Amino acid sequence: MSVQIKGLNKLLADLEKRLGPDKIRNISDHALKEGARVFVEELKAQFELFKDTGASIDEITISEPMTIGGVRTIKIHWRGPDNRYRIIHLNEWGTVKNPNPRGKGAIARAMRNAENAYKAAVKEAVRRGV
Repeated sequence: MSVQIKGLNKLLADLEKRLGPDKIRNISDHALKEGARVFVEELKAQFELFKDTGASIDEITISEPMTIGGVRTIKIHWRGPDNRYRIIHLNEWGTVKNPNPRGKGAIARAMRNAENAYKAAVKEAVRRGV
């Protein structure tokens, strides 16, 4: 199933012409940050269910907005003194010896649970910016 929205490119071009590319970029960056904040809250709630020391929760980091392939993007990753980025994929997918860890699928659940809240946060941030 696919949906085609007509006039979206025209609307975006008109907004950029009226507000300028720098203003549109600032609005977009703010919206991305708000959406990421909402997602990280849900991600932390999912990680609470199986935390041991809490290091995986403490090391969740939101990057600054960047352009990747012509699209403004923000990354959520793990960075900190305990190097939890090395084992996050083991909790998410399991291993041969432990195929079903307690945290299996936590990131996927967080993405699914936060989808509507993320869209609402982005929409509200764009509305405030325009």
